[in-house]
Amino acid sequence: MKRSNATLCIELSCCLLIAQLALAQAKPRARDLGVPFEGTPGPLNAITDVKGVEVGLTTIISGEGPLKVGAGPVRTGVTAVLPRGKDSADPVFAAWFSINGNGEMTGTTWIDEGGFLEGPVFITNTHSVGTVRDAAIMWAVRHGKMQQPWLLPVVAETYDGGLNDINGFHVKPEHVFKALDGASSGPVAEGNVGGGTAMSCYGFKCGTGTASRKVSDSMGNYTVGVLVQANHGGRNQLRVAGVPVGAEMSQPAQGAPRGSGNSGEHELGSIIIVVATDAPLAPHQLKRIAHRATHGLGRTGATSGNGSGDIVIAFSTANPGAAAAAETAQVSMVSNQRISALFDATAQATEEAIINALVAGETMVGANGRTVQAIPHDRLKEILKKYNRLNESK
Repeated sequence: MKRSNATLCIELSCCLLIAQLALAQAKPRARDLGVPFEGTPGPLNAITDVKGVEVGLTTIISGEGPLKVGAGPVRTGVTAVLPRGKDSADPVFAAWFSINGNGEMTGTTWIDEGGFLEGPVFITNTHSVGTVRDAAIMWAVRHGKMQQPWLLPVVAETYDGGLNDINGFHVKPEHVFKALDGASSGPVAEGNVGGGTAMSCYGFKCGTGTASRKVSDSMGNYTVGVLVQANHGGRNQLRVAGVPVGAEMSQPAQGAPRGSGNSGEHELGSIIIVVATDAPLAPHQLKRIAHRATHGLGRTGATSGNGSGDIVIAFSTANPGAAAAAETAQVSMVSNQRISALFDATAQATEEAIINALVAGETMVGANGRTVQAIPHDRLKEILKKYNRLNESK
């Protein structure tokens, strides 16, 4: 039986995802290299440490050589973050924040107005936002996940045109369905996977990254998890554990296209940050949490230049059923006296998620043979040691 190109891409996506998940435990993360971080991570050090959260990834890689629009090479994908998992249609309190708005996150007007996120958060490439949005509605209709007669999906993007045939529109509804149907609560693959497949940051191959933090018992014993799609920053900006790693490493070639993260002088890329917590927070408090993700981003060196689309969304899995109340909903919320611990956790987890994405990135050759190199782990450790910042117990 002859199989369509879309079918072949999905089959390849499945194989890649299985391989990535198998390697997720073996591939070194930033802590494994001895990068020191503040705070205590959850068991998986991932956004899925927040109970109920599931992540699905579809990775699409095919072709090589010269760019032929519509044919490839293809280096792209879809990431889906489901706040209560694929079996739940219960909305969560949410808020969002634009650090710099040269980017897109659909559905945010309704989040501002209603205070709820009514489905997953999706991340893909810039020119596939519409496809992912429409496919998200199709999936919700088929699975009975609609809260209103209409749906306003949240879909965010970063640009992968440096390596991917972005104008070939290779992300199809099937890839969105695969990410949703395959979402799980276990370890999250990082680097060249999902929407982050062809993304770069700070002049190196980057992509998808995640981390988490536990808040102490005295402050509520809550968990904060972060997932990023990192495609931002010039190399000279990069700081790891406070060390000017980018300045210590050789500068990349000039003239790289937008979204490559390779410019030594200007930051032209983007980052999407998804923050999840089980702490009971109202929408106005989640707006405050979203703001604190900027501190974690800043610790890695970014300053969100004019060409950068840096957007944060934060949600809480607490207060189940609040959206379904017919009259008065009884909800709980953390006091202002305790919320600062969650601010700390958000900044810390965001910083580590970005560095995890950087460490997990693997050298990739894309359209027209363009190559983005992975950050050399040994060199990174050498620089950290020079500044007495390497945790040599790892």
